[in-house]
Amino acid sequence: MDEEPQRTGDPSLFRNLSCTFVAGAANEESLPHASLPEIAFIGRSNVGKSSLVNALVEKKSIARTSQNPGATKQLNFFNLGNRLMLVDMPGYGFAKVSKQQKSEWDNLIRNYFLGRTTLQRACVLIDARRGAMPHDHEFMELLDETAVIFYIILTKIDALKPSELNEVLKTMEDTIKSHVAAFPKLFATSAEKKIGIDTLQQELSQFVLAE
Repeated sequence: MDEEPQRTGDPSLFRNLSCTFVAGAANEESLPHASLPEIAFIGRSNVGKSSLVNALVEKKSIARTSQNPGATKQLNFFNLGNRLMLVDMPGYGFAKVSKQQKSEWDNLIRNYFLGRTTLQRACVLIDARRGAMPHDHEFMELLDETAVIFYIILTKIDALKPSELNEVLKTMEDTIKSHVAAFPKLFATSAEKKIGIDTLQQELSQFVLAE
């Protein structure tokens, strides 16, 4: 990693700073220059990565959303006020793409996590309705191997009853304990209902460079 960013810890930065699309990278050669701290968002196809990015920056369509698995076909980089980069990554697991395309995505994602010096955290999104599935566990093991600290973020919690959510939270807390690179705090969110977004903004704002 490069030197630590100056920590700010102000969630309003996500509301007040402009957020613009910078580049889409379908291969390593097209990755933008690594100059700002980066937060990467990853998860199964259709877990809600783009919706969460939009909710974090409080914009409706900064990141493309779709009901079709595999809509994000590259690493999409979004610049937050020239002080932080948000990276919306292709989903893993089920997607309507060829085996060759899936292999290319897997290699790109693995190499990104292995070699991106400005990467500060990965956010692993888990659909609260389904819990962690085999592909999720495999990917968390990859982050353990590459020593990338990651948050587990539950999405779509508004679709669950309180008792169902409590069960998922308990299971995911056990999952956190089983991964050496997992951050100890679990985040539960709903992009649609704006639940837990401010808490996540507070956590991620510490990586925004000070002016």
